[in-house]
Amino acid sequence: MSATHRTLTDAHAEVRAEIARTDTKTGLLLAFVGAVLAGSWTIARDLPLTVPAAVVGGVGMALLVAAAGLLLRSTRPKLGPHGFPLWATLTAEEITATVSTDLAADIAGLSRLAVAKFTGLRRAVDLTLTGGALLILAALLTLGGAA
Repeated sequence: MSATHRTLTDAHAEVRAEIARTDTKTGLLLAFVGAVLAGSWTIARDLPLTVPAAVVGGVGMALLVAAAGLLLRSTRPKLGPHGFPLWATLTAEEITATVSTDLAADIAGLSRLAVAKFTGLRRAVDLTLTGGALLILAALLTLGGAA
């Protein structure tokens, strides 16, 4: 195995590992956002909310729903020219030939996929933090705003 091929193989493995890490983080954050949404809804429907608390809490919930949408979009399978759909259409000999000649192209395609997933995850984290802060503010308005 040449040094170049070994480097390409290492880069390919690194990109695939980064995609796996991002997917794991996305799944955990999606579960967290779902739990916060369910818990907030359960608490809020039983409380007498003031108008400011209802507005702030509603915006917070909307941001969490938007975050969940970004997370779902990030985990949605991307069917493209690289990866599983390509391999499913090739014979064993064609796979060997494709891997040996198109490894750099596969790394580039997977890297773009990883960046897209990471960007969606980052945006979802930002929305989750903002939505959570607004829900906390709504709770404070409810507790202290009744006077």
